[in-house]
Amino acid sequence: MSRLILFNKPFDVLSQFTDTRSPTPRATLSDFIDLPKVYPAGRLDRDSEGLLLLTDDGALQARISDPRFKAAKTYFVQVEGDPDDDALAALRQGVTLKDGPTRSAKVRRIDTPSLWPRHPPVRFRKSVPDNWLEMTITEGRNRQVRRMTAHVGHPTLRLVRWRIGDWSLDDLAPGTWRDADI
Repeated sequence: MSRLILFNKPFDVLSQFTDTRSPTPRATLSDFIDLPKVYPAGRLDRDSEGLLLLTDDGALQARISDPRFKAAKTYFVQVEGDPDDDALAALRQGVTLKDGPTRSAKVRRIDTPSLWPRHPPVRFRKSVPDNWLEMTITEGRNRQVRRMTAHVGHPTLRLVRWRIGDWSLDDLAPGTWRDADI
């Protein structure tokens, strides 16, 4: 029987179980998950937080992480500045990055979500406002959301993946995991 794990990856944790290349120790999944033969289905950058799925089923792992299956991923994105309607329209239409055009994204402004504190906290600047977006994409390019928001002039300050397909964080605290229904 296949196993699917929902993990709330904290900020500054690598989405892998070992880190042999770094001369200084960095936090990895093994600091939080002690389960044999489960592997991440996709990735989440070290400076991003939120939902990471792990499974022991290679076919399920491919279905979740392969862009051909277009699994929707929803993020809460804190951006620098106040994106205007043109910036949001560009994200919705898709933008052209160095590695080509992105698919369209679902984007909307949201109130500050009720999230856990980030350690270290996001840098606060009195002279530059920040705003939150909810953004859903169906691709998984390297640092895609960050590159898309920067492309429209609003760099990402904090990125929290909240949902992948039908699975979401709900009340899962950072650094904790639970089994999910498949």
